[in-house]
Amino acid sequence: MNPSEVKKVKTLLSKPKNIVIVTHWSPDGDAIGSSLGLYNYLIKKKHQVTVITPNDYPSFLTWMKGNNKILDFQKKETAAKKSVAKADLIFCLDFNSLKRIDKLGDEVSKSSALKFIIDHHLQPEDFADYMLHSVAACSTCELIYDFINLMGDKKLLDKDIANCLYTGIMTDTGSFRFPSTTSKTHLILSDLIKAGAENADIHNRIYDDNTESRLKLLGYCLNEKLTVLKEYRTAFFALNANDLDRFNYRKGDTEGVVNYALSIAGIRFAVFFVERDGIVKVSFRSKGSFDVNKFARAHFSGGGHANAAGGMSELSLNKTIDKFVSLLKQYEKQLLSKK
Repeated sequence: MNPSEVKKVKTLLSKPKNIVIVTHWSPDGDAIGSSLGLYNYLIKKKHQVTVITPNDYPSFLTWMKGNNKILDFQKKETAAKKSVAKADLIFCLDFNSLKRIDKLGDEVSKSSALKFIIDHHLQPEDFADYMLHSVAACSTCELIYDFINLMGDKKLLDKDIANCLYTGIMTDTGSFRFPSTTSKTHLILSDLIKAGAENADIHNRIYDDNTESRLKLLGYCLNEKLTVLKEYRTAFFALNANDLDRFNYRKGDTEGVVNYALSIAGIRFAVFFVERDGIVKVSFRSKGSFDVNKFARAHFSGGGHANAAGGMSELSLNKTIDKFVSLLKQYEKQLLSKK
């Protein structure tokens, strides 16, 4: 945002508004953390605020302040549509295309409200009036912190806002181990802890509150569902609908499983396929210069970051895997590169 835009947004937020915050399909820690971090900030500014998600999200994210006010579009479509229809301003967080919010995107598109993208994904579409965008940011929560600063409101940071923003930064950086973690990231974390972020408790709530069935599902993936293709420095997991039923799957149970494949020595491309609701969802991860954003966009109707992206396939699980494996030959040179 340039200084002129910052001034306009400050003026826009200087009087109470009806504001809607939307985030992407299958919200993760950064999506919910940024949405509720912004929600709690705007509530302190005396705005009327509604957070809407396109669908449900994992139970380990439901402890943040404001969670009980979130509208799930799939479950409360009428109420969500009414909120969008009367909005003066819509914040679009942690996504770069209206396709990423499914049917909710149709409502946002036809709304006359001003739209504001805050996001760190590559190649954002041009559907907003304002944008705070940086692919250098480790997370959208980092950008929400920047936004609060730009509004001159750092003094409004409190425990509730800080907990939300810390959650998104922690989860999107893989507990601060990904290359996107910078010195700026740690300075922001310092400010959030000073404001009251309960860093140890947050880690426990996210990573140390597993169900027995979730751990058994992870063990099953590692023991029986891992395929390693050393000739392409690639490894992948694949789960079908029966596998999910067998282990009483709940939203979020497969979060992070793909990273186990990427942790294998010599592997630079890891993929997780999961068959759910008649569609195969795909998570891509990579090391080094192999760009999974480009791969996902080209072949699996997806996208994301250079080293972390998502996609989908309407083929069967087996045909999706066959398609994926058949593609590797044309990427062999890149996968075997030392860069």
